Amino acid sequence: MSTASVTVRPGAVLADLLPASRVRDAALVVGGAALTGLAAQLSVPVPGSPVPVTGQTFAALLVGTALGARRGVLSLALYALLGAAGMPWFAHGTSGAGGASFGYVLGMVLASGIVGALARRGADRSVLRTAGAMALGSAVIYAVGVPYLALSTGMSFGAAVAAGLTPFLIGDALKAALAMGALPAAWKLAGRRG
Repeated sequence: MSTASVTVRPGAVLADLLPASRVRDAALVVGGAALTGLAAQLSVPVPGSPVPVTGQTFAALLVGTALGARRGVLSLALYALLGAAGMPWFAHGTSGAGGASFGYVLGMVLASGIVGALARRGADRSVLRTAGAMALGSAVIYAVGVPYLALSTGMSFGAAVAAGLTPFLIGDALKAALAMGALPAAWKLAGRRG
């Protein structure tokens, strides 16, 4: 029985384990956007909030971490642009830039870049570092999404926090726990741990 050794240059992310090419990068960007759109369909309404619980934020952070900052931002920007242009892949099969939750989508673009940059520094290689990266990524999504929610609906900032942040904290902790297991395990399976 032989084991294949994976040589990864310092600063690599999971996507860098695949043979490098422009076709690979394009496929990863499109695939990340599609994964996010698919995960957005896992959507549960939250009573009293115009923002549903979705798998979208988990997918966005996972895409950023696995693809790295540049490809992650491109992937989530593609997701946001196509959704704004009418592709029905936002939560509940919706589209458009005018919805109350579109700020969260914009926050995901920024967060994917941040967690991707952190992944290049090894933040996806251990449970604790992954937890920190996911927490920071979630905070960035809320930092854009909650004020957008307040502005788009006319809510006070306090009401937007109550409707667009507080009900989602437990779910975000569960999503972070999934990432904390999945990302370091993927590196371990690849035979490389930072």
